[in-house]
Amino acid sequence: MKIKFYEKNIIENEKLLYAIVVSRYKNKWIFVKHKERNTWEIPAGHREIDEDINLTAKRELFEETGAKEFEILYMYDYSLEIDGKESYAALFFAEIYSLENLPDFEIGEVKEFKDIPKNLTYPSIQPKLFEKIKEELIGSINQIMSERL
Repeated sequence: MKIKFYEKNIIENEKLLYAIVVSRYKNKWIFVKHKERNTWEIPAGHREIDEDINLTAKRELFEETGAKEFEILYMYDYSLEIDGKESYAALFFAEIYSLENLPDFEIGEVKEFKDIPKNLTYPSIQPKLFEKIKEELIGSINQIMSERL
C-alpha cells in the first residue's frame, strides 16, 4: 500500500472517490464508529455522481458527526495504491463549532479524543492522513508565532 499527497485541486473532481474530513471539536479530535463495526474512523464518505468534492465533505461531515456549524478547509488530494490499483480522494480539515443529534445513517457513535485512537478501522491509512493534517496545523501555528516575534 502506498499513499501520495498532492496539492488540492490537482486531481480532477470526477476521479476523487472519497472525501476524508479530519475534524476537531472543542480542541479534541472527532472519530466515529460505524454501527456494524467496533473500530474508530475519521469521518469520510463516497462522492455522489456529479457531486463536487467540497459538497461531499460537508455532507459527510454532517451525516457522520451531526456537525451543524463548522469551518472546513480543503487541504490535499491524495492517491492510494493497493496491489497496483490506484484510487484518489480529497483530504479536508474541519473545525466544528456545534453538533446536533446524529442523523440516523450508518454511524452509531461520535467521540472526542485527545489524539488518534488505537482501535482504528483502517490502521494502515488513517494515521498517515491524521498526521498529515496535524503537521499542517502545527506548521501553520509555528509560522504565525514566528511572524509575531
